[in-house]
Amino acid sequence: MSGKWREVVRLTFKGERFRDHALDLQALSELSQFQRMVAKTAKTLWRAANPKRERLPSHFEERVRLCLRRIDDGSAAAPLEVFIEEEDQTALWEPEPIEINDAVRLTHEVFEALESDLPLPERFPRALLPDYAKWGQSLGENEAVEMQVSEKKPVYLTLAHRQKLEKLVETPHEDRVEISGEVFEADVKKGKFQLWSIEDTAVTVGFTPEQEDQVTTALKEHKTARMFVKGSGEYSSQGELLRVLQVDELSLTTSEIHYDKSTRPIEDVLEELAKEIPREEWDKLPNDLCDNLDYYLYGVPKQ
Repeated sequence: MSGKWREVVRLTFKGERFRDHALDLQALSELSQFQRMVAKTAKTLWRAANPKRERLPSHFEERVRLCLRRIDDGSAAAPLEVFIEEEDQTALWEPEPIEINDAVRLTHEVFEALESDLPLPERFPRALLPDYAKWGQSLGENEAVEMQVSEKKPVYLTLAHRQKLEKLVETPHEDRVEISGEVFEADVKKGKFQLWSIEDTAVTVGFTPEQEDQVTTALKEHKTARMFVKGSGEYSSQGELLRVLQVDELSLTTSEIHYDKSTRPIEDVLEELAKEIPREEWDKLPNDLCDNLDYYLYGVPKQ
């Protein structure tokens, strides 16, 4: 498959060990950890934006896979790139690597906040703190990693920044909550219910008298009903949700149709069907189809 490489981020290792743009094998582990870190960030951000989707889209892993193809001058500069397949009319993905770009930008914001002694970005998933704290374990006291993202000011990973992250990891923290699951237990008098998520873990959620009907319905119809909770909660140092502290949104969905988790995502099916259509047939589509769809479907005047 033809395509092109796009540089997403440049990591430059600073220190005597990296002179003459030498990157020893121990330092390569830092590149692997950075890959794991931003890939998890990309997945978490996608799930936060799509809370009711259980599976990642097809080819998501390829879209967030960073590759090292060369070492540049300047201590040891490692430009990390992602391979983007050639843009195709049949493709359902954006032509730019938006998933990994967004994750890398958020990582940049995290270390920018650490440098300025500011709170971490609000949209940063605190459950990923342990992964971020592991980055840079092989660095010495006088070594650092410079992170350059497009035109932004470079930020640095240093021993001091790692210590700040480790301190944050050690204590429970508050973060946003977007979770859905089944209701198996409810206490109307105390205004609380137990929500079991798809990970088969339970968390206590409070509800108001106005939400009582939703909760009791979810309990009675737990085989087909799913409760969606959005708000804030307390997480353990390992990223486990301990309790929901505030509920901003409580919604109930019910259906008699049981969802088959093994079913392929619709975008996979559509992409497969699209690839079966010859290129010459795609070329027959009018260039203004998107702007004048009603004209081609119903005969209304063009825009």
